[in-house]
Amino acid sequence: MRGLLATSIGVTCAAALALPLTPPASAATARPASAAEAAPSGTARATSPDTPVTSSLSDPSLSDHPAHPALPDLPDLPDVPALPDLPGSTQSLPLTALARDRALGGAATDQGLPRRDVRHFSLLGVVWDDPAAELHGRVQVRTRTSDTGAWSGWQDVETHNADHGADPGTPESASGRVRGATAPLWVGDSDGVEIRVHPDTERRTTEETATAALLPSGLRLELVDPGSAPPEHVPAGPPRSRTLTTGSGPADTGEALDPPGAATEKTADTATAADTATAAEAGEGAEPGEGAEPGEGVETGEGAEGAEPAAMTAMTAEATAASAANAPLAPLGATQIPALDRPGTERELLALRGAELTPAQRAKPYIGPRPSIVTRRGWGADEKLREKRFVYTTKVKAAFVHHTASGNSYKCSQAPSVIRGIYRYHVKSMGWRDIGYNFLVDKCGKIYEGRAGGVAKPVLGAHTLGFNTNSMGIAVLGTFTSAKPTTATVDAVARLTAWKLGLFGANPKGKTYLKSGGGNLYGKGKNVRLNVISGHRDGFATECPGRQLYGKLGSARSTAARFQGR
Repeated sequence: MRGLLATSIGVTCAAALALPLTPPASAATARPASAAEAAPSGTARATSPDTPVTSSLSDPSLSDHPAHPALPDLPDLPDVPALPDLPGSTQSLPLTALARDRALGGAATDQGLPRRDVRHFSLLGVVWDDPAAELHGRVQVRTRTSDTGAWSGWQDVETHNADHGADPGTPESASGRVRGATAPLWVGDSDGVEIRVHPDTERRTTEETATAALLPSGLRLELVDPGSAPPEHVPAGPPRSRTLTTGSGPADTGEALDPPGAATEKTADTATAADTATAAEAGEGAEPGEGAEPGEGVETGEGAEGAEPAAMTAMTAEATAASAANAPLAPLGATQIPALDRPGTERELLALRGAELTPAQRAKPYIGPRPSIVTRRGWGADEKLREKRFVYTTKVKAAFVHHTASGNSYKCSQAPSVIRGIYRYHVKSMGWRDIGYNFLVDKCGKIYEGRAGGVAKPVLGAHTLGFNTNSMGIAVLGTFTSAKPTTATVDAVARLTAWKLGLFGANPKGKTYLKSGGGNLYGKGKNVRLNVISGHRDGFATECPGRQLYGKLGSARSTAARFQGR
């Protein structure tokens, strides 16, 4: 993998709240409280929820940065004000040497952290400075359940994660913010952690690695609290009585869901997308970036399916833009895009992309019924985390299926929390512009919108290194190396691909060509023949999406083709 990604300087990753309040001497606590528990309402937060923090114990090895040597210990904050609906936070803890190897001249080998109290978190991972460096070794963690105080056994964290990400040389990969990282691991609500990282010392015997460091530099443990749905109760635009008008005339109709132009990578500034929302309310579509001034808001119509009454909530400009990108599939503020039957989906296809279809395609379109999709608002995305722009590719010729390798211990009701955790980990810890996947599917077969920009549009993701252009990435929540995916999950993948690939005329049982952007299987610029529905391992030498899920892709292809009427 070395050389595939541009080397970048590691940025300071997000961490938990660091609140410079001096607790009274009598305020010792045996266990840390969650951010919400530790903070009664009434006082503004002193810092961002993602500022790096010191350990909850008085351990100098966990001091975050030399510039902040005097930050208070985390458990001793009884008077911190409450932050209702906290949209999440990240604790970033540097790893320290645990063991030395005499055979290697006393060089430090294992790194990690001993058992310690921490603020509440539910998902974790390890990051390091250089995204081109690989972690060759084993990462294991133990966590303490906040409900019972019981410690788990040692759990392995998937270390091979560099195969996910933006293509080499793209603005996202070369941003200077990207870091190397393991896959995230979902552990549930926890308030204690222990970690050990053991390098593969046998690699030091080879000529290539004789002088190399055993482990990447700058190893840090990221503890992610996915929080609840972000607060959307403060209006971000004008008063409701204000009449919103577009600055560039009426929005275009017909092909609203396909970004204009034929460039491989296209962007739209979502800060100006309130216009699109206005057009959406009128049943029209518009491309984000046209018309209204940043910060303008739009009322949500009452009674619309999946939408919240305007009187109950107002959205931020970023949330408005993300929701408006799905017009006219759902009303502004919708938490779910409803399913359509086949006749309704065919009519929608003709309305959205009719001008691009051949006469034969218009006469008999091959597309599966649109499935129900939980929107980003539905799973509680904090839209202020991501970059504002939407970035598009030209079309969707293939779908790559992944597993998140985050474990299978979550409940279906926890899936939105898992997704919020992965989203925060991708953006705040790994330095990506948004969550990498275009869609996610849980073990109960529910489908979720991933990267922002519109579920019917060719949004450029960061899921299959080298093959993000003209493709989409579908991540199944869980690890499927030995565990089998549920029938509901495989069926959801088939329903989703039948619809989304059908929008762009692709046959789920067919083959297509994609040009490699560079990877460990195919060199940059090589045209590669792939299944229209492929596993991640088809484009990159990786275990993803796990042996068991990969073995179900043949069934998903056949079912998706049947849904399309083939």
